[in-house]
Amino acid sequence: MTYSQADDIQKRITNAKHIVILQADNPDGDSLASALALEHILGDMDKNVSLYCGVDISTYMHYIPGYDRVTKDLPHDFDLSILVDCSSATLLEQLGKTNQMGALRTRPMIILDHHKTENDVPVTNTALVDDAAVATGEVIYQLAKQLSWKVSSDAANLLASSVLSDSLGLTVESVTARSIHTLAELVEHGANLAALENKRRESMVKPLEIIAYKGVLLQRIEYYADNKLAVVTIPWDEIQKYSPLYNPAVLALEELRFAEGVKISVVIKLYPDGKITGKLRSNHGAPFAGKLSEHFGGGGHANAAGFKTFDWKFDELKAELIKEATSLLGDTK
Repeated sequence: MTYSQADDIQKRITNAKHIVILQADNPDGDSLASALALEHILGDMDKNVSLYCGVDISTYMHYIPGYDRVTKDLPHDFDLSILVDCSSATLLEQLGKTNQMGALRTRPMIILDHHKTENDVPVTNTALVDDAAVATGEVIYQLAKQLSWKVSSDAANLLASSVLSDSLGLTVESVTARSIHTLAELVEHGANLAALENKRRESMVKPLEIIAYKGVLLQRIEYYADNKLAVVTIPWDEIQKYSPLYNPAVLALEELRFAEGVKISVVIKLYPDGKITGKLRSNHGAPFAGKLSEHFGGGGHANAAGFKTFDWKFDELKAELIKEATSLLGDTK
């Protein structure tokens, strides 16, 4: 794989002294591990690196070493930003709310992503989006190979965590031979897959309060389109209460992955300012998550996608979601 943007990216990094690495407001294992891996790689180039995310890192990702270095404030003196695992302004809402977007507009930006979505980030940028990659960590590793960047064992472990996180342990349909080769080469760089898996399993241990709440969510599932579509709605008070302990959407989706007959699962979150978000997963040969998400201004992969909107009333959005999903699922057996 050869990236045409590589030389421009190298030039921007070479000319920078202080680099801030940004994540979207919905960080996951891929975005966090990618950001931290890039921190190690750039640190080995003697760059001063800061890490930003507009929200706190959820407890379930605290197994990834370095999560506590991510802050909600941009530094004042950086001269380059790198946005990982995101190319959509709608996922950077907190930057606007905290009046920090202006600081980004006056400096160059690099985008490293694997989601096939419209790049509408209101900052002049060099975007490297490889939608053939299963994770942003795969993109970063391929770029590092092309530019002969040092990949330490710490960086390799983080990049491997990224790939394993977004690929669900190399089990999703978007995994390619390159994804597997990437993971094998990361092992050669010092990644310890057994240790990573142990840490991942430790992170899956949930407080009893979360176990009880998961039961509440599962009781709330609504089924449509001959039980091929599953929808769960999470109100704001539950988002506030449970998000610091575990991502409520993941609680429902991890169970619905194995639900007999369910082809598409959607978790809808409702916010007091009128914002509605959706996290979508496709199962069992119904690769429509990305297409359904795009209908509401979002994006993602065929099997995993999401959206965020202020343009719909909840009842109207839900009705449209059911209608569109039913249409997409019409030919699915």
